[in-house]
Amino acid sequence: MARSYEQLCPIARTLDLIGERWMVLILRQLSFGDTKFAQFRENLPGIPATVLSDRLKKLERHGLVERAVYSEHPLRAEYHLTPKGETLRPVLGAMAVWGMEHCLTDEEVEQVKGSVPDHILAALGMA
Repeated sequence: MARSYEQLCPIARTLDLIGERWMVLILRQLSFGDTKFAQFRENLPGIPATVLSDRLKKLERHGLVERAVYSEHPLRAEYHLTPKGETLRPVLGAMAVWGMEHCLTDEEVEQVKGSVPDHILAALGMA
């Protein structure tokens, strides 16, 4: 289990919830439209299946993600942001804009723009 900052601070409390490794990237993929476990594995190279499963369960426990089983045998589920989870989109967008402005070269920004869904670019004012 992740350690808590144990602070009465909204930033610390947010990090308690979504600050673990891979968590923000899973939220990114959900906002991009990934819904299936295999899609997350494909689009998050290097994430262990056990970690992905753990993070999805934590997001579900905290009401950011809902899980819908669509096959019992074998067990298969889809994951979607809840309305509460959707409220993180502007936070993810702000992180993306900041990263493009301060962490990427112009060439890398163009490469990223080519791989980001149009609706996300539009929401960031980059379409």
